[in-house]
Amino acid sequence: MRKKSASIHLTPAARTALNEIIRKTTSPARLVQRARIVLLAAEGINQREIARRLNCHYNSIGKWLARWMLGGIDVIDDRKRSGRPAEWTPAEIKIVVNQVCKEPPPYLSRWSVRTLAAYLHVPPTTVFKILEEHDLHPHRIRTFTFSPDPQFEDKLLDVVGLYMNPPENAVVLCVDEKTGIQALDRTQPMLPIVPGNSRAWTNEYVRHGTRTMLASLDISTGEVFAHIKNRRTSVIFLEFMEELAEKYQGQRLCVVMDNLNTHNNAAAKEWLSRHPQITFHYTPKHASWTNLIECFFSILTKQGLQQAVHKSGRQLTIFLKSFVREYNKRCGPFVWTKGPEKLRKIIQLTKKYQKYHM
Repeated sequence: MRKKSASIHLTPAARTALNEIIRKTTSPARLVQRARIVLLAAEGINQREIARRLNCHYNSIGKWLARWMLGGIDVIDDRKRSGRPAEWTPAEIKIVVNQVCKEPPPYLSRWSVRTLAAYLHVPPTTVFKILEEHDLHPHRIRTFTFSPDPQFEDKLLDVVGLYMNPPENAVVLCVDEKTGIQALDRTQPMLPIVPGNSRAWTNEYVRHGTRTMLASLDISTGEVFAHIKNRRTSVIFLEFMEELAEKYQGQRLCVVMDNLNTHNNAAAKEWLSRHPQITFHYTPKHASWTNLIECFFSILTKQGLQQAVHKSGRQLTIFLKSFVREYNKRCGPFVWTKGPEKLRKIIQLTKKYQKYHM
């Protein structure tokens, strides 16, 4: 004997709500099935037929129809359960959070899950879960440097102004040197990457000297112009600037650079006086992040140098030149991304540091 469905009569609002549950891609599968049960029952289909169509046991059909009769759409979702009781009290959480934010004992430089757990006599799993829940990571460290430059704000806004709104008919170039690029060879052959194993090399290496890269970055195109030299001197820097002046002959150049001695000594100032179409714009001291050429140097380090092996300084020079050449084939404009609010905060924090620490 077939089991008849309970008599279900749906209001237009209830039918719309059930159809909405079915249409939503984010609705849990269990709710979608329960909505379909009620809609099919409202059409007069018996429970066994509903169970066959929805591939579920007919006993569950009766359960959810009975729920619907008692409370409508508000009761077809799962009822709240008490769940497992909390493993730690608010007071215990406060102790762990407060302690991890304090300096560790003199014999430690930082807390770890296990050292903190041992110090507080708390299970490591408890400490781990509390730290994870409160987004605390004592093993991580960020770096920062406040500029001691008394003209920090003026220099920062000058440089950022060039990036955001360059003068008409002017080219903005970022110039700097990457010194001490080592030609490192390994004493044994590298092992190639294979499924299940990364590349491998011996930790023993041989030095074959260093090279210095002088580079300029055109922020409008991303193009890099570079010289590879054995060392860094004022003469070499001015020769590089002379080639830049020739490369951009007849154009106004706004050159962003740091406060290195070769950039602002008497020779540099004398050279600048002979090139009125070129102006130097110095970044604040200890604020290399304001020079966009550092972004290119970061790309060079990560993509070109981190896993490089060079058997001679000459080989390193050839590699650096080829890297720049290939990079220029795919480069694009560099865009300054720190907005006014971020800059305002940096300026305020720097002024506060200078006021109390200088």
